Amino acid sequence: MPEQETTSGISRRTLCLGAGATVALLGLGAMKLVSAEAQVRPPGGQDENRMLADCVRCERCVEACPRGVIRVAHFDAGVAGIRTPIMDFHDDYCTACTEENGGVPLCALVCPTDAIALDRAADATKIVIGEAVLDTNQCLAYRQAGCRFCYDACPYEAIQLDELNRPVVLADKCNGCGACESVCVSLKEGSIVAGSKFRAIHVVAPGTKA
Repeated sequence: MPEQETTSGISRRTLCLGAGATVALLGLGAMKLVSAEAQVRPPGGQDENRMLADCVRCERCVEACPRGVIRVAHFDAGVAGIRTPIMDFHDDYCTACTEENGGVPLCALVCPTDAIALDRAADATKIVIGEAVLDTNQCLAYRQAGCRFCYDACPYEAIQLDELNRPVVLADKCNGCGACESVCVSLKEGSIVAGSKFRAIHVVAPGTKA
């Protein structure tokens, strides 16, 4: 008798094998239930416990984002966080849909479970998504290269230049929109930090800056 297929075309045996492999990897320590690094979430998704509990992995927020800065997390976010939404500022940044929807983030509007949700009285443009962190060891400006792309790109004046024209992040003005990260060219121009996976300036989750 042919093995019964699930609605997605994957056999029950395959699903069981996949689940078993995940459990085995967890037992061996090759995978973690929750990532050691806090994830940068879409505006309104900063309550991590609510996100992990309520997100149904429908990816509506990913589809709704007009700037394409929301993607789904993979194994690096831990087993519990797989397929939940995280921010990706590789090519663009988050405006909280001020240009596209009058400052009401579309990701929050389409979320069916309020895993991403804003207080009705909240000013979306002031929601802190994260905080930009500058690695001076990688930053081209600190290598006398005269780079100031992040300074020019910041829409909130959260980056200033010091006496040597090097960027400095003003934490009290930064909301983690990712504009600075999206234009940073440190990795393209050759970082001096071997094996670095982040640009010289990148956004981390609120409250996680070292």
